[in-house]
Amino acid sequence: MPQLDGGVALARWLSGNHADAEDIVQEACARAFAAIGGYAGGDARAWFLTIVRNTAYSWLARHRPHLQLRDDDPAAAEALHGAVEIPGFARQPAPDPQAALIAAADAQALHQAVAELPSVFRETLVLREFNGLDYRQIAELTAVPIGTVMSRLARARAQLLRRLGRRRP
Repeated sequence: MPQLDGGVALARWLSGNHADAEDIVQEACARAFAAIGGYAGGDARAWFLTIVRNTAYSWLARHRPHLQLRDDDPAAAEALHGAVEIPGFARQPAPDPQAALIAAADAQALHQAVAELPSVFRETLVLREFNGLDYRQIAELTAVPIGTVMSRLARARAQLLRRLGRRRP
């Protein structure tokens, strides 16, 4: 149960909306319960997020086949996509109304910029920055080498900075 919020947040980022994320996590919980006998120990959070990730992609393939679920070619994703409240971040009380308005606008801009990232980069960024997984855990979860995780994370951060920079007046 302590991993549920992180699972919902990941599913929401992968699916694009909260209703689908809830369905995905419900199915992921059923899968996790069925597989608990085979759990060999280790990081329970990474184990559960792996189940959520795999469930999200299979659920989306069944229910939203018209969506482009993944773009496994980062170079193609960058070429195609350009070289609210955010799950995983605690809200800090704003000292005054103007600061609160600025913080809300910044959070919305960040949320939108992350949502616009190609899925291969968004997934890596969300797993690292919002779910706090380390490179090794992300590599195991996504079944790619650690160097690929590092590269995707660097590209995601660079694209995020470019996108946020374009929004500034």
